[in-house]
Amino acid sequence: MRSMTDILGKPRALIGMVHVGALPGTPCAAASIDQLISGAVADAKALAGAGFDAIILENMHDRPYIHAEHGPETTAIMTRVGMAIRDAARSTPLGIQVLSGGNREALAVAFSIGGSFIRCENFVFSHVADEGLLPRAEAGGLLRYRRSIGAESIAIFADIKKKHASHAITADLSIADAAEAAAFFQADGVIVTGTATGKPTDPADLAAVRRAVKLPLLVGSGATPEQLPSLFSHADGVIVGSWIKRDGSWENPVDPARAAAMASAFRSMK
Repeated sequence: MRSMTDILGKPRALIGMVHVGALPGTPCAAASIDQLISGAVADAKALAGAGFDAIILENMHDRPYIHAEHGPETTAIMTRVGMAIRDAARSTPLGIQVLSGGNREALAVAFSIGGSFIRCENFVFSHVADEGLLPRAEAGGLLRYRRSIGAESIAIFADIKKKHASHAITADLSIADAAEAAAFFQADGVIVTGTATGKPTDPADLAAVRRAVKLPLLVGSGATPEQLPSLFSHADGVIVGSWIKRDGSWENPVDPARAAAMASAFRSMK
């Protein structure tokens, strides 16, 4: 079992989101590839400059999402953007998420650019997300794919009871049960969120998961500077994707002043 230090080089980590603009072929696509790269790099530099411990690159602007194998253009462009971020913020660990369910694609991108981890939303159990039914847990195939390409160095952080989803199918399972299943299926860490992007994570959920598993535990939504002490009383890492953006909206670019304030609040806890 890997610790947070093994994965990100620190026992506790503040992780910032870079939401690359809508990729070609998606409904909101408007920018050229060079423009997409430029915007993502600017956000990554702001996070690295503020002192964030890691960055996640994600294609959240590609809404509405499809839950299927993604076209080669998605993997190719995410790789180009990821390489540009690695060049601009080389000392900052980088993770990848490809929505929705693009976990093999994310793993391939991370492996090819020297990334450190991926975020997987449907690692264990079926559920119903806003993009439809996600009937297949990813763990078995994803870990075999990771082994087949020699990418065991890339950690997999698994969401449990993921946001933007109904969990009626697994209503008889607690969040602790879900965490134990993710640990049994060899996730490298688990992520606990609120109900949607920007919605706060329940400290009681964090406490329950902390008691259930020894894996690295991350908060995946709704963090503010004021909440950090409470969140880190249970968690090993906090992912921030809304508060650090201009006006606190995930759709906007990173606001360097807000990113610096978040990082300062994190450092003040030490």
